Amino acid sequence: QLQASGGGLVQPGGSLRLSCAASGFTFSRYDMAWFRQAPGKEREFVAAITWRGGITLYSDSVKGRFTISRENAKNTVVLQMNSLKPEDTAKYYCSRLRQWAPTPLPGSWGQGTLVTVSS
Repeated sequence: QLQASGGGLVQPGGSLRLSCAASGFTFSRYDMAWFRQAPGKEREFVAAITWRGGITLYSDSVKGRFTISRENAKNTVVLQMNSLKPEDTAKYYCSRLRQWAPTPLPGSWGQGTLVTVSS
């Protein structure tokens, strides 16, 4: 099970910190990722982190603004989002990856948390 939290309404230029609590599997053995889905659009990749946390990967649209991290002792993966833009508005989903390369592909999903960036 993947429980995402931390979403909300924020003004452009603001920050939010999303958190995902994992349970029911050996979290430390899996690469993890965040995806998002905006209204009327397909779900897209945002960021990923390897099982040890040593390698991270970002979509071009969030590179330099978002940071993914994990704490295996707490079964948690975090997405720190800075300099938010209206186009970041979406429902954000935590995912356990089933494939890292050539393209991160999601395995299981959480229920998502809504992020709205608006003035």
